[in-house]
Amino acid sequence: MSRLPLVEGVLKYIKERNIPFAMPGHKGGRGFLKTVKGKELYKNLIKGDITEVFGLDNLHCPEGIIEESQKLLSEYYGSIKSYFLVNGSTSGNLAMIFSCFNEGDKIIVERNCHRSIFNAIIMRKLKPVYIKNKINSKYDAPFPLDKEHFLYLINKNKDAKGIIVTYPNYYGICFDLPYVIEVARKYDMKVLVDAAHGAHFGASVLLPENPLKIGANMVVMSAHKTLPSLTQTAFLHVGEGIDTSKVDFYVSAFLSTSPSYMLLCSMDYARFYIEEYGENDYEKLIELCQFYKEKINSLGKFYILGPEDLHEMSVNHDEDINKYTMDLTRYILNVPKGYSGHKLLEYLRVNKIQAEMSDSRNVVLIFSPFNSQQDFKFLYKALKNCDMNTLKEEYVEIIDYDIPIPIMYPYEVMGMEKTMVELRKSAGKISAVAIVPYPPGIPIVMPGERLDEHTIDVIEYYMQCNVTVLGINEGKVETVEK
Repeated sequence: MSRLPLVEGVLKYIKERNIPFAMPGHKGGRGFLKTVKGKELYKNLIKGDITEVFGLDNLHCPEGIIEESQKLLSEYYGSIKSYFLVNGSTSGNLAMIFSCFNEGDKIIVERNCHRSIFNAIIMRKLKPVYIKNKINSKYDAPFPLDKEHFLYLINKNKDAKGIIVTYPNYYGICFDLPYVIEVARKYDMKVLVDAAHGAHFGASVLLPENPLKIGANMVVMSAHKTLPSLTQTAFLHVGEGIDTSKVDFYVSAFLSTSPSYMLLCSMDYARFYIEEYGENDYEKLIELCQFYKEKINSLGKFYILGPEDLHEMSVNHDEDINKYTMDLTRYILNVPKGYSGHKLLEYLRVNKIQAEMSDSRNVVLIFSPFNSQQDFKFLYKALKNCDMNTLKEEYVEIIDYDIPIPIMYPYEVMGMEKTMVELRKSAGKISAVAIVPYPPGIPIVMPGERLDEHTIDVIEYYMQCNVTVLGINEGKVETVEK
């Protein structure tokens, strides 16, 4: 048995020299080697693991180099104030929600937001109203919020204090954020955006817009997902109408009191890189992505979704009810029905290609300007040589379903006595947990919602198809009684 299992495991992975089509955005350090100053930082990164010694600064009360760096960050993204986060986007989502809402506030929130947002909703004792997400039945991929349902909820909940949305989703797909912000302003609602996957947005006109420039009140971005920054780094940006003194407090409350200067320096470098080189480098990257997208699609085995496929999601094409845009720096690599996205992910991994994630019919690959043409050639060759017979799997249809009736708020469930009940006998009970099938990763039930026969049928369908369903343990679900 190894005396250093973690160290040896990571070193073993490094020695495999896999092609990085996954986070983080620096792609194994390549992003730091792009510039003279980046190379110097790369060589001295471990030596930069220091504390708030004399001559540096204090992240919790910045008055020197950290303050100067955060001002440059704010100027680039167009915020009133920006913050470096060393506890990832999770801490940013917590600080954002605690800064904007008070206990008991009603909010409108996208159904498949990140779990840190749902955790913040519970911790802040908020009253959520959920927006449905759409599912693309042609490609079996979850898409962003349903605009029709959003409008219905707005009209029914004009007393809501704000709206929390994800832009883009994990697949790089963006909904019509300008429209959501326009509607929210009519009712004096704040718009909070989890843009964890969009730190590079706005670097080029070929990318979706920076949500701050559109008018979002607060935005969280994971620097490490797409930019040359270390894992666990993120930005929090404040827009109009927010009390920055409250944000100061909650950011400090949710961050470590021993922030790593290695993380801070990498965020400073990420901002410098995208400001100095972003436009040119991202346009070159998108050109490369588009070229190999066409080559891969021409194989006739796989299909990489493009902006033209998003329009098909509109209920009414003339009115363009669901207007979507796409981040062209990632692939949604789709396999035909009867084939497995999970098996394709495994095939790529065996062939030394590290993709980001998979679902039943899709593999998501995330690129940055530090992926070379040789990387794309390697991907194309692997896909060309793929024996499709090895990817075959019984097709599981993804079911659309209505949101169950809410009986209690999630925070109310937390303090109650819980009972494990056989799923088939749980009709009428109140779920104490989120029940989420993967795919599509959209909750069927959230804590505080009532289980009914239709909901149980949907859950059992996924279980019978051997789909992973979080929240169900050995056929039982945790419930509470009001």
